[in-house]
Amino acid sequence: MSFSSELDVHTELSGAAVGRSHRILGVLITLITMFDGYDTFNPAYVIHYVMEPWGLMPSQAGLLVSSGLVGFLVAAVCHGMIADRFGRRGTMLAGLWIVNVFTLLTAVFASSFLSFCALRFMTGLGLGVLLPLGTTFINELAPQRVSNKFSLWGVTLGWSLGGVFAGLVGVFLTPLYGWQILYYVGALSIPLTFVVHAVLPESPKFLAARGRFDELRALLTKLRPERSAVYQSASFRSPQQAAGWNTIGALLTPRYRRVSLTIWGTAFLTLFAIFGLTGWIPTVMIKRGETFAASFGFGALMQATSFIGGLTLATLADRNLGLAPRYLATWWIIGGLAVLSLVFASGHGFNLAIVAVAGFCIIGAQHVLNNFTAGSYQTDFRASGVGMELGVGRVGAILGPYVIGLLQQATGGPDAVFWAIGGAAIVGGLAIGSLGIRDAALPAANTIPAEAR
Repeated sequence: MSFSSELDVHTELSGAAVGRSHRILGVLITLITMFDGYDTFNPAYVIHYVMEPWGLMPSQAGLLVSSGLVGFLVAAVCHGMIADRFGRRGTMLAGLWIVNVFTLLTAVFASSFLSFCALRFMTGLGLGVLLPLGTTFINELAPQRVSNKFSLWGVTLGWSLGGVFAGLVGVFLTPLYGWQILYYVGALSIPLTFVVHAVLPESPKFLAARGRFDELRALLTKLRPERSAVYQSASFRSPQQAAGWNTIGALLTPRYRRVSLTIWGTAFLTLFAIFGLTGWIPTVMIKRGETFAASFGFGALMQATSFIGGLTLATLADRNLGLAPRYLATWWIIGGLAVLSLVFASGHGFNLAIVAVAGFCIIGAQHVLNNFTAGSYQTDFRASGVGMELGVGRVGAILGPYVIGLLQQATGGPDAVFWAIGGAAIVGGLAIGSLGIRDAALPAANTIPAEAR
């Protein structure tokens, strides 16, 4: 068959209707990222129970929250090279098993500040795989016209539900069974892993890039059954060059450098704001006069409104992909200003409204940034691109809870917390807003740029 008659996998996927196989994948990724979100926000509810028994200063409590994020950072940066070379599916399964084992070990053996942090670090090595690869899977399988909304339903819904679930367990079960119950419940991810092993396919774009055409035909037949006869005898266009190990270098070639650096800077600032806020919101709200149950409920409220905010933003971005950076900027600036308003006013109703807006705007926009990042790079280094975005962002996430703890320790009150979080969100919004329409719609390329090989 001549080159002109070869099928392009991207075109085939883009033209697909959202069918049963897409929905199964969406549900599967939702469940995976639900446990990611659940596990990520657990430490915010542990702080209340261990600060006095373990004799922790606020800055140490911040490190307790950040310890898992350090492992997340290492995995998010490194997993992309593995996933881009050996496949998305196997890397996802490895990450799930790491989370399974060390979540259970945390419940059983974490009895001090050091043991808890060490086990959280190891758990983070698995968590750092789940969210980036979930985003990559969605981006490479969903029709492009609905990729942002599909990502919100497949990735963000799960992550937000996990945060809500962590809040519910924190409010209703930890007073009865202690903080360890958070991790016993988290170990329910083990049976999910067996389901993922049986059901999760390899990415079709990765199969095409590696010349695994028999597997690709079978997968495309499931995704587009109306074209099954075409796929039986079709040949497929594949990249001329397979991905090398220097996929990180590809992100900094002249063609991608400005976009990459802007995305990394934005992710650093916004995840600083998100994890500083979510890690401390229960404790800070207790200081502002809220009850125990209400304070723990604020975390669940933020996760719930983050999905609504992300879905609203994704709908706008899908209508005009080129304006996605401007929409992201608007969300973060509004969210940052809302958090800053907590410096000047208080009251239960006001606290609820502002926390809801912060979740809607600040966390909701982050989910769309993840998909925007995935869509900015080629298949050969897409997982590395998402991994680097979340990896650099996790430096901000690590510093967020720690710096917030230091600020509370230094000032004795929450006002400095709100200045830091609101300011970071606003600057992050201004940074991503600096990208123009041309930057948001990079032309496609078939291979890693020559200068990165």
